[in-house]
Amino acid sequence: MPTSQRYPSVQALEDIVLAADIEPPAKTTEDRALARRTSAAKPARNVMKPLRSVAIFGAVGALVAAIALPAYASSKPAEEATTLQQLAAVDAQSLIVASEATAAPLVHGAFTATTPEEIEKKKAEEAAAARAAAAASTASSSGFDISKYALVSPGSGEVRYPLPQGSYNVSRTLGSGHNGADMVCPALTPIYAAAAGVVRVSSESYYGYGVGVVIDSVVGGQRVSTTYGHMTYGTRQVEVGQTVEAGQLIGLVGSTGHSTANHLHFEVKINGTLVEPIGWLAANAG
Repeated sequence: MPTSQRYPSVQALEDIVLAADIEPPAKTTEDRALARRTSAAKPARNVMKPLRSVAIFGAVGALVAAIALPAYASSKPAEEATTLQQLAAVDAQSLIVASEATAAPLVHGAFTATTPEEIEKKKAEEAAAARAAAAASTASSSGFDISKYALVSPGSGEVRYPLPQGSYNVSRTLGSGHNGADMVCPALTPIYAAAAGVVRVSSESYYGYGVGVVIDSVVGGQRVSTTYGHMTYGTRQVEVGQTVEAGQLIGLVGSTGHSTANHLHFEVKINGTLVEPIGWLAANAG
């Protein structure tokens, strides 16, 4: 072998040293194992860091809650707690009162409003009283002094004469298209109810009757309707719905409607059928 190959030159030796400095030393088996463990530990550390932060914040929050909540509860005003207790006591009392009220017996007579029929009857009575008062006021304002008339006609029984006896004469009666008896007498002669009953008509303008009144009665078990026509304006003493007695003053004679002289037009119907008035009075009036 040549000497140059067995003994390298100084330049060659310097090149070998430089190459050794530049080339990293070969990794051993231990170096490679350590590198793998290090690379595997890096992701684990990256995950644990956020979890550790969350745990720290949670612990701090729990500590704050444990300290603050009891302090807040103890700082509530005593008045609020007392108010809640008072409300509970009031509710309990209300339940007890309601229970006792339900168990108490109901007394029918203790109530002013009872059945609908009784309420309507009471209203009708009050309305009739008001109308009667208005009628009396009207008659008084018209200049008629009712106090000088007898408020009840003489006689007795279920049927009375509608005019005082001896104060009238009959000009005509039922027949020839005439439905009643014309009882001629001076103006303002008092007119009385022939029988007790309920006023069905009371008007200042009742068809051809002028100022007229109609009363429905029951006489001897029969339905009797009596009509009084041609009264003087403003002298009616009864109103619709009012209950009247036999012989009660209901108005004064006049000549209103289809009339040519002062007289009372008096009609009688029994069960809806016209009957001759004068004969009926003679047979039934007391």
